[in-house]
Amino acid sequence: MSATTETTRSTETTDKIVLITGASSGIGLAAAVAAAGAGWTTVATMRNLAKADALRAAAAEAGVADRVHIKKLDVTDEAAAVACIAEVVAEYGRLDAVVNNAGAGHVATIEQGTLEDVRATMEVNFFGVVAVTRAALPHLRASRGRLISVTSVGGVIGQPFNEAYCAAKFAVEGFMEALAPVAATVGVRVSVVEPGAVASEFVTNIGLDVPAMVEAAGPYGQALHGYIDHAMKSFSTPQTPQEAAAPVVAALTADEPAFRIQTSDWAREFVGTKLADLDGSAVVGMTAGWLG
Repeated sequence: MSATTETTRSTETTDKIVLITGASSGIGLAAAVAAAGAGWTTVATMRNLAKADALRAAAAEAGVADRVHIKKLDVTDEAAAVACIAEVVAEYGRLDAVVNNAGAGHVATIEQGTLEDVRATMEVNFFGVVAVTRAALPHLRASRGRLISVTSVGGVIGQPFNEAYCAAKFAVEGFMEALAPVAATVGVRVSVVEPGAVASEFVTNIGLDVPAMVEAAGPYGQALHGYIDHAMKSFSTPQTPQEAAAPVVAALTADEPAFRIQTSDWAREFVGTKLADLDGSAVVGMTAGWLG
């Protein structure tokens, strides 16, 4: 057994194999448990195996621990992505679906951030998706499988002080929108799933020190304060990770999954503002109003 793998095999698992990235918390964890509950053998990956206890506990509570197998994967390491996919196929004989979920937030306006911050945000949120997708596609072709990427409403509507994060999520949406018809010619269905506010560790993981950020923002301080107030109100009534993960799991088995899938009525309305806004004035006017 690989040193980077934790697995308890079961003779009763499904023939269908799904790999989910970023499964230590939030949507990734919930999707891993729900996919296993739906009968999938689920390979749940995360950068740091020390954070696997929450997934183990949730899988055990749901009665699916035998179908959730944990592997280490840092999606920013291309060689690791290739090796992880190859290991999964060697162990299970096939790969039927991939859920690109790993991601990280970054809050700063470009004048006060660094190019290194932007590159790091792009690495995990965009290039990590590309690396896993590239490694998985030959096997998804063989199984005529599914490729699902969790993006964000921030991959459709650019949000203040989220330039790098939104740029990365926009990039994933453009990449997948361009790939979808090509992949379909070889039997692979591609979807993007767009959550809004979700109650998870994602916001905590951004690591915001709000008073310090506002003080350091100089001429942008008032706008930043307004944005943070707006964002905190948005997260006051979030979806649960389980609610946001449900459309991900549904897309694994739907006969004809949509390309673009929102996880809530709020997300559909929000994204709809952009898709109906040909000159951009509605979106820019809306987001400007968030800044106080």
